[in-house]
Amino acid sequence: MTTTATVPVPPATDPTFTPPSLGRRFGALIIDWVLCLLISNFFGGPAQHPWAPVLVLILEYAFFLGLFAQTPGMYVTKIRCLAWSDGGRIGLVRALLRGVLLALVVPALLMDGHRRGLHDRLTGAVIADAPRPARAGS
Repeated sequence: MTTTATVPVPPATDPTFTPPSLGRRFGALIIDWVLCLLISNFFGGPAQHPWAPVLVLILEYAFFLGLFAQTPGMYVTKIRCLAWSDGGRIGLVRALLRGVLLALVVPALLMDGHRRGLHDRLTGAVIADAPRPARAGS
């Protein structure tokens, strides 16, 4: 049996690209933020160190987006962060920069027609659907 791998079309050149809803993006952010609050409690909590959850969020984004193209919240809401130009991962450096820009909040509110916030455009990223592979026997 021969299988033919199809190469995904990069979002920048895909005329049918439709970004996920803002609700799914916001849901992913809420899940990630709750995780960051829980993790930052190991450092004394937000009351003692108000920047701890923000720092954890930036590091979470750098690690998970850079290596896996999804944060835990994105996994749950079935979205992922890809490179706009080629559809691949954005890598650790761009993921770190994206996390810093996202922490500033305002860049995320300035979106284009593909729902790419300023933080996405500056890092060459886009949020896209993350289809799950079919399970064996399904």
